[in-house]
Amino acid sequence: MYDAAGSGWILGRGRDPTATTLVAGFAKAHGERRLDEKLLALSKPKLLIVDELSYLPLEPDAAHLFFQPVSRRCETGAMLITSNRSVAEWGTVFADPVVATAILDRLLHHSHVLTIRGDSYRLCAKRKSGLIKPPAGDGPPVGSASLRPVTGGSNHQPTS
Repeated sequence: MYDAAGSGWILGRGRDPTATTLVAGFAKAHGERRLDEKLLALSKPKLLIVDELSYLPLEPDAAHLFFQPVSRRCETGAMLITSNRSVAEWGTVFADPVVATAILDRLLHHSHVLTIRGDSYRLCAKRKSGLIKPPAGDGPPVGSASLRPVTGGSNHQPTS
């Protein structure tokens, strides 16, 4: 089995950091005057995975802190971000449309947005076991979007 974490491909060996956990670490490092050190460490992996962006809204200061690794990795390292919100909603997620636009500008420059519609694997398992009933409504909810950089070519967006 290929050890992506051990070979510098991704950050960490366990569960991927959530956006909230990552930003809390930035805030702590900033308070301890170690933010540059923390950002340098996050610039080293070839792939930085950030899970659950937008699950909880970020405070304005947190949005500015989240901008830092995005900006530093813009042309040098890949990021994969999961979110249960479309990028059109990120202005409210970051509590600042200007910061959200700056973050999205850097993330979407060399990216593909993958939109997954439907239930998570957790909900599918619960429905299959009969613990919960299928949703009533027009269609499946939006799942998560992942951003990944591409080399060459243009920014291709899937159409609905």
